[in-house]
Amino acid sequence: MADLTTQQLAGILLGIARAQQAIIDAMENSKAGFKSTHFRPMLETASRIRSNRAETLAELPCRLLLQMLGRNGPDLEQVAKELEALLSGQPLTPAAPAAPAPPQPIRPRSI
Repeated sequence: MADLTTQQLAGILLGIARAQQAIIDAMENSKAGFKSTHFRPMLETASRIRSNRAETLAELPCRLLLQMLGRNGPDLEQVAKELEALLSGQPLTPAAPAAPAPPQPIRPRSI
């Protein structure tokens, strides 16, 4: 069996989240208000997005599904970066912006 890359694993996770979203949308169509009153609160609890702890690999599928329920779904590249960070044990905080380059000395021009 071939080894999966994080890019491939991210694609699989996004595909599963899309399938779950289709089921949720079907439930919403059959019972109006299901998504906001029943499903979303339980998913937020499962994803532990309101806790002050570091994100773990176990909560990633729930967070992806929550993002799928929003206006803009998760990006494959971003999910792959999150997977890389989670698998390597690095924190998921955004990287600090690079420091600006020091100014170059002004050289006199020859006439």
